Amino acid sequence: MTERNDPPTIAVTGAAGFIGSRVVALLHEHHPEWDVVALDNFYLGNVRQIGETTVQHVDIRNRNELESTLEGADVILHLAAISGVDDCENNKDRAYDVNVTGTNNVAWFCRKTGAALVFPFSMAVLGDPDSFPIAVEDDRDPMNWYGHTKLLSERSIETFAEDSFPAHMYLKSNLYGEHEINGQTVSKGTVLNFFVNRAFSEEPLTVYEPGTQARNYVHVVDIARAYVLSTEQLLDALDAGETGVEKYELASNEDPSVMALAELVQEIAASEAGIDTAVSLVENPRGNETLVSDFEVDISRTREELGWEPRHGVEESIRRLIRKKSE
Repeated sequence: MTERNDPPTIAVTGAAGFIGSRVVALLHEHHPEWDVVALDNFYLGNVRQIGETTVQHVDIRNRNELESTLEGADVILHLAAISGVDDCENNKDRAYDVNVTGTNNVAWFCRKTGAALVFPFSMAVLGDPDSFPIAVEDDRDPMNWYGHTKLLSERSIETFAEDSFPAHMYLKSNLYGEHEINGQTVSKGTVLNFFVNRAFSEEPLTVYEPGTQARNYVHVVDIARAYVLSTEQLLDALDAGETGVEKYELASNEDPSVMALAELVQEIAASEAGIDTAVSLVENPRGNETLVSDFEVDISRTREELGWEPRHGVEESIRRLIRKKSE
């Protein structure tokens, strides 16, 4: 175990990606005195520079290279992952190597050095919830390989962290929105973003049957703020000699059905940009996704203990995205 640095060193894996790049930017904004180390293998992330921080090409599957880059880190924000359900299903070996073995490499480093860890394990670990509101204590029953890899990582981090280092883990909802890094727009093809982009094509907004399946939606910038709050608390936990895992729900109070979301995008595209787009219900090619019609999430503990709550709303964000794209 090593004593904490002053100022602290914060490492972010997956720093070139949708969330990671915003996390690095917020760390600079809120704590410019901190040293930030950013790493990514650039599988999908395409951000190379965030303020004065250069994103280093490092693959978390390479333990020697990873540990060399993380050396001296006080807190590691571990966002590197194969996050697409279809990508994980079609490339199961790679998803296992990155999401499970890579995460174990990060957690093993934390166990050896005492560095704190933040890790998101996703709503996908739950499968079809059988009670609401959803909370971190709910039963795990993933329906797809992505969810299974996240569940394996959740369990291994619990084991690694015991009596060794403090960790925060997030039960995280579906992301949406976009942000800018050094003038570069950073986005991802999540459901809401897909619908907005689709509205500017000549193709209909396609909704998989039955269309009543609900999702909880949370903005990427809101999620990034949680990582900063966790980092602040984990630095205090390191000073206090605390170890073990705390889990938090990161979600909003908005959980519309996929059909309702598509119709909202359709309505706003018409009013803000004069776009007449159709919504089409199509056969669902997936047999491995959650189809519940309610997705309420309890974030009261997150609000009370982490000091976090969502600030962005779905309708307002759709309107902003469509206005920007129609300029």
